[in-house]
Amino acid sequence: MKEKIVFKYLVLLVLVSVDQAFSFQLIRGRPVGKHGLLGLPKTSESYVGDSLPKAQWFEQRLDHFDPVNTQTWKQRYFVNLNYFDRQSEAPIFLQLGGEGEADPIWLERGQIATNYAKHFKAGQVYLEHRYYGKSHPTVDMSTKNLQYLTSEQALQDAASFIEYFKKENNLPNNKWIVFGGSYSGSLAAWFRLKYPHLVSGAIASSAPVKAVLNFDTYLEVVDTSLGPKCVSNIRSAMNELEPLLDNENGWEILTKKFRLCDPLDGTNKDDVANFVSAVAGNFEGVVQYNKDNRKFEGAQAGNITIDVVCSTMTNVNGKSSIDRFAEVNSNLLDAYSQKCLDYKYENFIKQLREINFANGSMARQWTYQTCTEFGFFQSSDYPTQPFGNYFPIDFFVQQCIDIFGSKFNRKFIERSIEFTNNYYGGLNLTVSNVLFPNGLIDPWHALGVLHEINPSARPLIISGTAHCADMYPDSEDDPQSLKDARKKIKYAIGQFLQN
Repeated sequence: MKEKIVFKYLVLLVLVSVDQAFSFQLIRGRPVGKHGLLGLPKTSESYVGDSLPKAQWFEQRLDHFDPVNTQTWKQRYFVNLNYFDRQSEAPIFLQLGGEGEADPIWLERGQIATNYAKHFKAGQVYLEHRYYGKSHPTVDMSTKNLQYLTSEQALQDAASFIEYFKKENNLPNNKWIVFGGSYSGSLAAWFRLKYPHLVSGAIASSAPVKAVLNFDTYLEVVDTSLGPKCVSNIRSAMNELEPLLDNENGWEILTKKFRLCDPLDGTNKDDVANFVSAVAGNFEGVVQYNKDNRKFEGAQAGNITIDVVCSTMTNVNGKSSIDRFAEVNSNLLDAYSQKCLDYKYENFIKQLREINFANGSMARQWTYQTCTEFGFFQSSDYPTQPFGNYFPIDFFVQQCIDIFGSKFNRKFIERSIEFTNNYYGGLNLTVSNVLFPNGLIDPWHALGVLHEINPSARPLIISGTAHCADMYPDSEDDPQSLKDARKKIKYAIGQFLQN
């Protein structure tokens, strides 16, 4: 069976199953495959199997905002009480799940476990997000059934769970701190905003709290992180690539150079957009997760960093710019053991129309949330970026329509984004006891809190780090800025618990 890798770089890195092979894919800015944005922390065989916390299940309401609807479902969660000092009424640390499967390895190897929980003798709980992983509120993911997939429902899930957990374990007075990264980082901040009586504070790592239709500034940060010399060589490569899109001989050349699974037809504008966004996504993904001490299931490309791809682009060594551009693409394909690049738009749409939980990749769920709540569409509309204007904002809006139906048009999405920002406050949210860590390499920091809201709700800017870097285990390669940031996070937790 031919192995394929499906690239549709809308906004996130995703692991999806295509022809029974794992693919590396950036879908609306999230690795929405098995484990979502966070991937997994690096681990060893000693943390496999019986040593990890076992799944537990909580009966959750399907629709918290309709008193007539009495339907319920089973939500999955994991608990680690190894450090917990019940006698001293130590705190409970709740990690909110995001757009991927919750994995209990975080309760053993994540920074919360190895640093903060150990220090504060805290109990740990990891709550899986509805519709992701094995937490299935409905029988399938039809568009009708996805109406219950919203951030508001997810927040009330967490609120109901906290009340249940306190009663079930006789912990009425213990304080709670909520944690999250990226989308779940936003959830953590919003949870403290909406339910301040339930949690004493929140650590909202790499949290894009402002919803936007056109997230074109994503590529602005990518360019800054790559540096002018690397970007100049990418622009030269695109100048060589663009004329090849105009004729059949050029299509054949590009098919071979970029190891495309199917011959390129330059008259199919959607395929061309997918193709160019794929090669742009090679750089987007590397920047977003640069040196972050993570591990994706099925992925082996953690050693491909900004330094590596830019060295490839700037080391001429007798190669043309487009050949070096194609070499970056091949290096990533090889790192993920992929034979070829599936750029076909129809394949992408077919994949995201899959409504069966067992056959889906979790990309459908996250795409639905971007089309109904957040936008976050990483377009090529930023004027000075080097990848041309092959994937403009209208390209992403059309995908919402092609996947979910004509209702999901631009006007619908814009209204949904307006509601999200009005409901939570966007960058002007009024909240207390929240710390917002953000890495300056990470393109998502452009939608995060970068200025102090008040003395207890403030940013933590971490130079030289990427997406959610503060949440991963310690590494000998961690920059001093990251080590210092983790000390500040620990201090902030202590302050939140004292208030």
